[in-house]
Amino acid sequence: MSRPPEPLLRVEQLDAGYGPLQILFGVSLEVGADEQVLVFGPNGAGKSTLMKALLGLVRPTAGRLRFRERDIAGLATEAIVRRGVGYVPQINNVFGSMTVYENLEMGGATLSPRAAARRVRALEERFPLLGERRRQPANTLSGGQRQLLAMARALMPEPALLLLDEPTAGLAPLLVTSIFETARTISRSGTAVLMVEQNARQALEFVDRGVVLENGTVRATGTALDLRSRDDIAALY
Repeated sequence: MSRPPEPLLRVEQLDAGYGPLQILFGVSLEVGADEQVLVFGPNGAGKSTLMKALLGLVRPTAGRLRFRERDIAGLATEAIVRRGVGYVPQINNVFGSMTVYENLEMGGATLSPRAAARRVRALEERFPLLGERRRQPANTLSGGQRQLLAMARALMPEPALLLLDEPTAGLAPLLVTSIFETARTISRSGTAVLMVEQNARQALEFVDRGVVLENGTVRATGTALDLRSRDDIAALY
């Protein structure tokens, strides 16, 4: 009997925090290839700390972080990104004075000029709005358009995993659905997505699985359908 495939990302019994202040306590989760996983929970649950630990911005004090079957705990952020992790922060996620095209170029800084140009063309075909506005300064885009640009820029080096931190924060309701649809398309096109999002009720309509964090621990995990149908989860989050 063949072994099941190793998850793209495996977090096992992760502890992390800031100096003597521990924020995460034994957090475990998995993200498979081509899968989209939602992490949600109340403010102060540890969601941002989890993202920072995955990016090497916070050093774990215990547990394991395995990405593509290799341990990444303790690696520098640059090394983790080079291994195939992309990241879109919640705020300050585009260079406002630069054009759309220049923002995309910045996302391909580790690529050769020829490879970067090829990726820009591919992403402009994938997201036509960016091609239409390639010469427009990013700070003149709407909130939803800036978020789309930030996601596309993070996809420039073709990461295997994309981390999204509150991608719909501050967006109008009509744009929220568009961002969730885009994230789902990304996960179905070869780049897995791990998303932290406050708008859990709507996000669970688009993702594969969910993880509920509370007080730095995993309170619940399951398929999106399972979590949507649980009255206790719906009432709390």
